[in-house]
Amino acid sequence: MITVRPKTFLDFVMELAKAEPTAVGVKTLADAGDTQHPCGVVITTSQGETRWQFVGQLPEGERHKDDGGEFQAVEGTPLPVGDAPAPGDDPEKWLAALVTRAASPQIASIERWSTREGNRPGHTGMTITFYNTARVFARRI
Repeated sequence: MITVRPKTFLDFVMELAKAEPTAVGVKTLADAGDTQHPCGVVITTSQGETRWQFVGQLPEGERHKDDGGEFQAVEGTPLPVGDAPAPGDDPEKWLAALVTRAASPQIASIERWSTREGNRPGHTGMTITFYNTARVFARRI
């Protein structure tokens, strides 16, 4: 179960990336010595190293919980499983394929920033929207 906090999403992505044959290495930003970004991952493929920062947005109508607990997970139909991450994929496509192929029933949509209309050049990342309306923004840094 993913739930929706960036740290929990980080653990989810780390687990997926470690099991992915096209990933050469994976570690947290903290383990890579990045003290500027509190939550994220460094993934190395044959295309090189890519760093991703994860930022969360609470579900609609929710407030931060004093105990740091998770929010109610809501499940729906998993996204259609597409192609597996390929060694030659650009990093955004690779990460989107990795998360999509997990077929999590909590993920309602994944929007890649580079493919949306009016995208700014160099603005790479994705918005992962959960069925409970929470979001995680994965920004390439």
